[in-house]
Amino acid sequence: MLCKSIYDSPLGVITLASDGQNLTGLWIESQLDPHKEVIKDASLDDNLEVFVRVKSWLDRYFAGEKLTIDGLPIFMDGSPFRKAVWNILREIPYGKLITYGDIAKEMAVLSGVDRMSAQAVGGAVGHNPISIIVPCHRVVGTDGNLTGYAGGIDLKIRLLELEGFTVDREKKKVIL
Repeated sequence: MLCKSIYDSPLGVITLASDGQNLTGLWIESQLDPHKEVIKDASLDDNLEVFVRVKSWLDRYFAGEKLTIDGLPIFMDGSPFRKAVWNILREIPYGKLITYGDIAKEMAVLSGVDRMSAQAVGGAVGHNPISIIVPCHRVVGTDGNLTGYAGGIDLKIRLLELEGFTVDREKKKVIL
């Protein structure tokens, strides 16, 4: 049974999805369009334990706490490749950035190949179903260039600034 809940954040409305036990989706309003079909028949249940826990986590995150995702019940459904990339995302600590190229190198090692396409990695990062908590916004291009974000670059900038990064908004680049 799919359930959903709404969270009002400083970035706009966030829709949460759950299988009843785990968080299966978290989309900021600008990211929701491709996922509306998935949750259209989900029942609204603001009191579901997983939603209460996730909303508490989000309250603390937006208050500036440096949180981990340890202990949050998360289930991410996707291809083995996407799941492997998302597992790398889950390990990016608050206050740290990683490049698409870094993830591609790690994926190449995990896959036992000489190299992996950063573009393929970017596709998997862009399909992360649990944004903010699984921090795809902490993935940047070479030299801190901000490339792609399902919710838009402006939203990525706001998340990075919330976490204390300095961003050159005109150049769309994190100052490293």
